[in-house]
Amino acid sequence: MADRHLGRLPRWLHSQSITLVLCTLVVIAYGSSTFLSLPKGYHELLVAVFTGTLALLVLRALSRQRRAVSELSSREEQLAEQSRLLQSTLENMGEGLSVFDRDGRLIAWNSRFASLLKLPFDLAGASLQQILQHQAERGDFGPADDPAREARERGERFYRNLPSVTERTTAAGSVLQIRRRAMPDGGVVSLYSDITERKAAEAKMDQARLQAELANRAKGDFLANMSHELRTPLNAIIGFSEVLATEVLGPVADQRQLEYIKDIHSSGLLLLSIINDVLDMSKIEAGKLELAKERVIVQSVITEAVRMVSERARTAKVRLVTSLPPGDLGVWGDERAIKQIMLNLLSNAVKFSLEGNRVNIRASLAGEDHLLLEVEDYGIGMSPEEIERALQPFGQAKAATTRTHGGTGLGLPIAKGLAEAHGGTLVIESRPEKGTLVRVVLPTTPEAARKPAVATPPQLIEPTSQRAVA
Repeated sequence: MADRHLGRLPRWLHSQSITLVLCTLVVIAYGSSTFLSLPKGYHELLVAVFTGTLALLVLRALSRQRRAVSELSSREEQLAEQSRLLQSTLENMGEGLSVFDRDGRLIAWNSRFASLLKLPFDLAGASLQQILQHQAERGDFGPADDPAREARERGERFYRNLPSVTERTTAAGSVLQIRRRAMPDGGVVSLYSDITERKAAEAKMDQARLQAELANRAKGDFLANMSHELRTPLNAIIGFSEVLATEVLGPVADQRQLEYIKDIHSSGLLLLSIINDVLDMSKIEAGKLELAKERVIVQSVITEAVRMVSERARTAKVRLVTSLPPGDLGVWGDERAIKQIMLNLLSNAVKFSLEGNRVNIRASLAGEDHLLLEVEDYGIGMSPEEIERALQPFGQAKAATTRTHGGTGLGLPIAKGLAEAHGGTLVIESRPEKGTLVRVVLPTTPEAARKPAVATPPQLIEPTSQRAVA
């Protein structure tokens, strides 16, 4: 609009200049006519021209005034429309809004603000002090001996420590969230939200979480107690069956009875192993796992674990290939737990390897204060979804593996839990029919054990990663 008026300005100035020059010439001619002899009727002609020029000027001035009035009226309508749109937006925003100027005068608000604060009076011309005192007298801020002083103190704090987010429970029991922000001119804009339902939902979620934690704790206690109760008679069964199987008390006449006794002994050992796994898993989930804090030589732990699964590997026709660096590599932790990690990983690798393949066991430094352990097989492998299931307690990567390979589904979860209890990590990379690579990173110093778990350095794992899933 301003550009349009500026475009008209040169034309208007040109027209005005011509009219003024014409008026000036007529006045000069009329004034000089008193000293000169002019034809008859010349004076009347000059007066007519002068009068016409003045009339033209007046008409032009009136036209400009009408246009200015029309444009002013149009601007006022536009401003009124914008004001109605703004007020409609404020009324339909779903949150209460108030704007107080630097002197505490309420200069903008919506009906949601009055509704949330339950203000019964007309807010036009209302002040911050008036609104706060009404709330204090009603008890919105709690019991107050002097509502006026309470309102005055809150009014003084109103303009400080901005921006701010506070929550307040009203006398009616609803919960309001109030967000305040300072404006450049010293005023304060406030947004009021009713979060009663959200707080109730959060309380229900907290209650449900607490109940789930209690149920999980009760489950852990039950498993721990049952495991201990089962161990006592089971140890007797294993002990007596071993005595009978070794024929310490005398030979067994019937060979079939001897085979049955050996079956009882092996089944008892298997059941004891399952009970130990359940007990370890319950301790890990309950956060009650107690670990020794000492330096553990990894080479000896790996050698012992390999020896313990070597017979199983020989039966399955799987070769165990170790690659250990010279010298002693130490980690900071519990020797029994680290051996358990290696046994679980090696048992899984042998169990799921194809006949005639091998299992690689490697150890190397990962950074300055961590050690990398790798167990790699070339067996049936897993998809990403199967890896996720395998890491869940009692989970199996494939439903058929329970029937074909056996197991409780606790080996990997226990290994992962023990690694994390040491301040380390356990990561699995696998592809179906290509094999599986499990990496365990453990701290080598007490300081590293107290740090957050670290990821395996990429420069150490890239070559083995390519071999595992190629």
